[in-house]
Amino acid sequence: MEVKDKLDIVVKHISSHPDFPKPGILFRDLFPVLSNPEAFHALQDLIIEHVSHLTPKPDAVVALEARGFLFGPLVALQFDIPFIPIRKKGKLPGDVIQASYALEYGTDSFEIQTASIRSGQNILIIDDLLATGGSLNASCQLLEKLGAKVLECLVIMELVDMKGRDNVKAPLHSFIQY
Repeated sequence: MEVKDKLDIVVKHISSHPDFPKPGILFRDLFPVLSNPEAFHALQDLIIEHVSHLTPKPDAVVALEARGFLFGPLVALQFDIPFIPIRKKGKLPGDVIQASYALEYGTDSFEIQTASIRSGQNILIIDDLLATGGSLNASCQLLEKLGAKVLECLVIMELVDMKGRDNVKAPLHSFIQY
């Protein structure tokens, strides 16, 4: 099956919810893709095919809490590389570093365990959605503090009007743009 056909299957299964979680927001829901085996296989194939063309190859895949955790392990297992989570503040034990990012109303922080990344590693970051770019930018900052190189930020969906791409300094790829 061609890439376009796989993308069409995935897009067909993404649902839209007006005025969620508040009036004026159009929420794009990826969970129907995961509940349909054909669509989930198509998405998995798209991700794996894309990552297989990255040069250099990633040494590890980092995923953002929480929906990035649905895709990061698939990539890690396929390429026999470590999966490393980036989580909200206070969720990881041991030595961690953190970076804050802006939300619509306030800020939040992400953390990563310092022992999980070695200096010089090539890292793929994966998440479900790019909106403002704050969480991806914070994740890139964490990895750079640890001496890693972000090969690419890979997202399933991008909300283009929010201009999040402008806030992410690493190479970025999105499969679907709204």
